[in-house]
Amino acid sequence: MTIRAVVTGVGHYLPARVVENAEFEKTLDTSDEWIRTRTGIERRHFAEEGETTSMMGTAAAKAALADAGVDASEIDAVIVATSTPDLTFPSVATMIQKELGMSCGFAFDVQAVCAGFIYALSNANAQIVSGQVKKVLVIGAETFSRIMDWTDRSTCVLFGDGAGALVLEAQEGKGTPEDRGILSVDLNSDGNYKDMLYVDGGVSTTGTAGKLRMQGNALFRQAVQKLASTAETAIGKAGLTTQDIDWIVPHQANIRIIEGTAKRLGHAMDQVVVTVQDHGNTSAASIPLAMSVGKERGQIKTGDICVAEAIGGGLAWGAIVIRW
Repeated sequence: MTIRAVVTGVGHYLPARVVENAEFEKTLDTSDEWIRTRTGIERRHFAEEGETTSMMGTAAAKAALADAGVDASEIDAVIVATSTPDLTFPSVATMIQKELGMSCGFAFDVQAVCAGFIYALSNANAQIVSGQVKKVLVIGAETFSRIMDWTDRSTCVLFGDGAGALVLEAQEGKGTPEDRGILSVDLNSDGNYKDMLYVDGGVSTTGTAGKLRMQGNALFRQAVQKLASTAETAIGKAGLTTQDIDWIVPHQANIRIIEGTAKRLGHAMDQVVVTVQDHGNTSAASIPLAMSVGKERGQIKTGDICVAEAIGGGLAWGAIVIRW
């Protein structure tokens, strides 16, 4: 008997405020056409004043619990991937735990920037496979609009806010690729690339939240190669080939990166869940958002094999293979 971490529910939340590309034309030397052509982004959502990461994460969590038909009291652990917490501490996860009315279990945050949700899923999978927990709520939630430099047209047009969540439950499998659930994980990082994507503030340095800084061209060159490589590794670990994959669910950073990665994996774009046009880059929230939207659209169905991959500051990158 093999224990698998199976997705039984998914949900997401997006702030009500929608920001079209044209809004940036008022304050920056840019245009809707320039942004669309280079990134594929048409609009994004920004949190309203007073709307926090934990609030969005809670809304996504409630949607995922409803989709799974699970009460919050049944959840053993809450794991949140975020780089934009409400406070330095306590964790966003414990805040969400409170809002869900949970009085038992445990909760903590994971920080791996845009790769955070892959890292969080990996952690949840390990908890389930080891027998420590049976049901886990895994959430990606970000308010990147809080750390934007609104004078930097190369970065501030790229990011958005939102949250997505999955419910994972322990189920018995045969230990083969035919099982539902997480089939494999591949994680990587290399701190030598720190200056490609970072925030220029922090508790032990400036005492401020800081602003996001990015070397876009250099990061682009690293992204396609590393994303394709980690996806191929995860697929191989699962005992599958790239042709066995029904859906690529990529980190939604840039349409050119998404297209380049799909091409390297030998997949057409109609096998890729794409939401970047409507959400922008929501960092750790982008993959669960895409999974939730993909299910809503009728793209991802029970039994489908998905590979999700992401890369973020660190650099940190990784992939996970799931049979839905």
